[in-house]
Amino acid sequence: MSSNLNLSRNAFGRLLLTDAQGREHADISVVRAHPISAPDEGVSLIGSDGHELAWIEDLAALPVAQRELLTAELASRDFMPTIQHITAVSTFSTPSQWTVATDRGETVFILKTEEDIRRLPDGRLLIASSHGLQLMIQDRFALDRASRKFLERFL
Repeated sequence: MSSNLNLSRNAFGRLLLTDAQGREHADISVVRAHPISAPDEGVSLIGSDGHELAWIEDLAALPVAQRELLTAELASRDFMPTIQHITAVSTFSTPSQWTVATDRGETVFILKTEEDIRRLPDGRLLIASSHGLQLMIQDRFALDRASRKFLERFL
């Protein structure tokens, strides 16, 4: 991202971008290129017309104030609960109903097939519910014993 770009919030709390030519762009959307595998690398700033206004190679390279603005904007946009504990699984065949505790509270979802559990690097798992909700397990090896036992039946 060019150092000539300036990010701020307008009076309505929406992200505002002032580009190198001094033009202001309101209602900026922030989109991750790789939200799962590299969440802080490759971030695009999209204008209200749907066109890319700026590309940020690495959020860590930004000044602190700009990085915090973008991180807050991404956090409000992203909704991916993290599973902390698997409480119950209705059956060890699919489809099955899972009851889990997440960082956003307890929830119940349907796992249609074992293929809806995607293995990621570093022991992470991404689980897609039958309604399209994505749930993350940050480290399957760090889960409690009962949760690991439920999970192992599907891996």
